[in-house]
Amino acid sequence: MIVRTLAAAALFSASQFAFAQLQLITPDEAKLPNATGQITSRGVTRGPGIKQVSPSPDAKGLKGPIDLKIAFEPRGGSKIEADSVTLTYLKTPAVDLTGRVKSAIKPEGIDLAKASMPPGDHQIRVTVKDNEGRQTSSVVSINVAP
Repeated sequence: MIVRTLAAAALFSASQFAFAQLQLITPDEAKLPNATGQITSRGVTRGPGIKQVSPSPDAKGLKGPIDLKIAFEPRGGSKIEADSVTLTYLKTPAVDLTGRVKSAIKPEGIDLAKASMPPGDHQIRVTVKDNEGRQTSSVVSINVAP
């Protein structure tokens, strides 16, 4: 009985650790060629604001895992549609990261703790829409040290 209890506790502890860190970008995805063409950082409309809170957009040489926090700023009394949010890793071909962070997306923004990604410069396009149909995209840049 004690052995079974210890084994169950060890399994539970290991499963908790597996969920403690999210592999946001895999090493194979990071090796893909960078997206070509112009990368826009903001929509033309008066859609919602997107602000990279953490890590700072100017931060260089981050050690992972990182806490990724992005704030959404509705305008003119509109409301953010959380189910409209998409995250795309800007590679060729583009990599949809939305499913990996779905549980961290709220109308206020994205709050993702302990996101793991390989060393390098990573650009992720965040797109959000409000309840009035206005959409905005912004590029989040993250530099991870080797």
